[in-house]
Amino acid sequence: MSRTPYDTEWLPVLKKTSDLKSNACVAPSQPLPAFIRQALKNVHPEVCARYYGCGLVVPECLEGCRILDLGSGSGRDCYMLSQLVGEKGHITGIDMTEDQLKVARTYVDYHMQKFAYKKPNVSFVQGYIEALTEAGLEKNSFDIIISNCVVNLSPDKKRVLTEAYSVLKDGGELYFSDVYSSGRVTEEIKNHKVLWGECLGGALWWKDLLLLAEEVGFSTPRLVTASVITVDNKELQDILGDFRFVSATYRLFKIPKGNTKPCQVMYNGNITGVEDSFLFDCQYTFKVDEVVEIDGELASILTHSRFVEDFSFKPPGGPCGPSGVRPKVSVPIQF
Repeated sequence: MSRTPYDTEWLPVLKKTSDLKSNACVAPSQPLPAFIRQALKNVHPEVCARYYGCGLVVPECLEGCRILDLGSGSGRDCYMLSQLVGEKGHITGIDMTEDQLKVARTYVDYHMQKFAYKKPNVSFVQGYIEALTEAGLEKNSFDIIISNCVVNLSPDKKRVLTEAYSVLKDGGELYFSDVYSSGRVTEEIKNHKVLWGECLGGALWWKDLLLLAEEVGFSTPRLVTASVITVDNKELQDILGDFRFVSATYRLFKIPKGNTKPCQVMYNGNITGVEDSFLFDCQYTFKVDEVVEIDGELASILTHSRFVEDFSFKPPGGPCGPSGVRPKVSVPIQF
């Protein structure tokens, strides 16, 4: 049988952060909001200790939402998000690793008691991110899907996006962080076990993300943040050649097809943690009570998603902030 990226022998054994040859899997040093830091403190120490993910992906406006975490591991992020969605929301984690799922499931009752919830709002499913419906997840059932440096490990990224689109509700969002390259990586890079373990071997060319998203049916990927990945190992640098890599967070929405007219919006400041200003993506930071003119696709996103109650809308043309409709930015860095 041929080796696949999911074979455990394919990945290098990492015992400490210093074993890494790049900063692709090291969390950026951006301060977390106080309420998220507190939510993380409430997660059981063993769940945190057994969590091998990198960084943290937390979208906004989560209360009451149904969220799916792709590659949930020991469940750290699921239990953190459990507190943010509240007792009326629900978090589902899917992971292929039985040992990690065992840890996650062990502490369901512990966390529900700690959060004073009458019934669990967290569940864990074993399965592959390319086969969400096969794992028993219902179509059109989630408001948000999150993922952090997991999609690059999949050998079939289009299938991942297709399955994500299928289980999202209309107006739902795929909010995920991953590694992207300046071009389609070579077979040598793909098949190098260290580069694969560093999340570089499976990196998607950022332009292919745009193409795949369109083919699947998502809105144009909106870039939120991006940071350059550095490789300090000379041998790996020689293999990578002129390829460059970034860690980038995108948001993709499942919205109706068709043309929506541009409009003006005003943010009302009601989203927890971003009351004064809401960084939606790298182009738009909505300040409370400031009128901003937006393009038709963003207007469709805001009116069909969970953000609809957080904005007021009016036709374009009136007085507004310092800039009008802005050109879309999807490239994570000027390669």
